[in-house]
Amino acid sequence: MTSKAAAAISALQQALTAEQAASYGYGVVGAHLPAGSAAAAAAYADWVAHLQAGDQLTEMISARGGQPAAAAVAYELPFPVTSAATAQRLAATMEDRVAAAYLVVVALPAAGLRSYGAQQVRAAALRAQSWRGSTEAFPGMSAGALRR
Repeated sequence: MTSKAAAAISALQQALTAEQAASYGYGVVGAHLPAGSAAAAAAYADWVAHLQAGDQLTEMISARGGQPAAAAVAYELPFPVTSAATAQRLAATMEDRVAAAYLVVVALPAAGLRSYGAQQVRAAALRAQSWRGSTEAFPGMSAGALRR
């Protein structure tokens, strides 16, 4: 396996791990939102989007000769989720993490993977905006990374 292929598999695996964690997290988010609400419907749609992205990444990793990692049984949440407000904050945080993972894909030399990564960063940024109510200038990048 070439170093470019190994780098692609590694980047795609990081994105897959982020998608799997987000899929898990949306179960927590949905459990704290009022049943039948617009927020609950949005959480369901976002959950499905992450499941589909995970399936797509699994196929991409396998097609490159990699072994996609299985999802964990559970994931540690970044903070306690005890209300609809903290559930929405969790959703935005997860989307930020997904965007950050796809930035590694954007940095790959293959144009097709860069384009795919950029599309996924955009999708995560839009989902984060819907939960947060505001946008970030460089989704997925920490404030410290912007000061260099």
